[in-house]
Amino acid sequence: MAWIRSVLHMLWMTLTVIPWTLAVLAVSLVASRTTTWWVAVSWFRVAMWGTRVILGVRMEVLGLENLPLGKTSAAVLLSKHQSTLETLWLPTLMSHPLAFVFKRELLKVPFFGWSMARLDMIHIDRASRNVAMKHVIDQGRRLLAQGNWVIMFPEGTRIPRGEAGTYQTAGTRLAVESGAPVVPIAVATARCWPKRGFVKHAGVVRVSIGPMIESTGRDPKALMREAQAWIEAEMRCIDTEAYL
Repeated sequence: MAWIRSVLHMLWMTLTVIPWTLAVLAVSLVASRTTTWWVAVSWFRVAMWGTRVILGVRMEVLGLENLPLGKTSAAVLLSKHQSTLETLWLPTLMSHPLAFVFKRELLKVPFFGWSMARLDMIHIDRASRNVAMKHVIDQGRRLLAQGNWVIMFPEGTRIPRGEAGTYQTAGTRLAVESGAPVVPIAVATARCWPKRGFVKHAGVVRVSIGPMIESTGRDPKALMREAQAWIEAEMRCIDTEAYL
């Protein structure tokens, strides 16, 4: 049954992403980035509907009250990364347009990558770390000033369930230089949507949004250690069985 559900879900994603990509491309030619972003988010909501109904995945959210308030509030979101699911889910929870930091190769993905290319995000070449860091800070400061929230996966890649990667400091460096607070996010999406493998499973996945951590006057490395400590501790709360 899980395999059949997964096939149907893939068909749903494929059939819906094509018209939405065309809509994003068209809107981006005549409208602002903000308007184009919310058009894209409407597809994320459709994708999440399919995840709930077709795959049988139930989603629970903790800590929404920890997000900054106000139309001009800035934030750097630092999230655990386990699967594709959180990249679709998190935008539907946020009141601000997001600017993802991602590897440049994703722009080559048909339709999905083409849409991302029109959304003025931060795509980096991971082969050149120093250049990538400068690009994140320069572009991140510009996007934050425009009212976007920057979201990063500080471990740099999807991490298997129950494990931790190496947390990089690009996100906290951006926060310190821009004065934006850090918001740590723990996600337990690999319970149902694994890092690798086609088959997804019904069940409950959780995302937990932590309290804001002020960045003013902080050392980026110490700030990242604090965010990491919260994320990894919270992972053991929202997916206890993975850490037994």
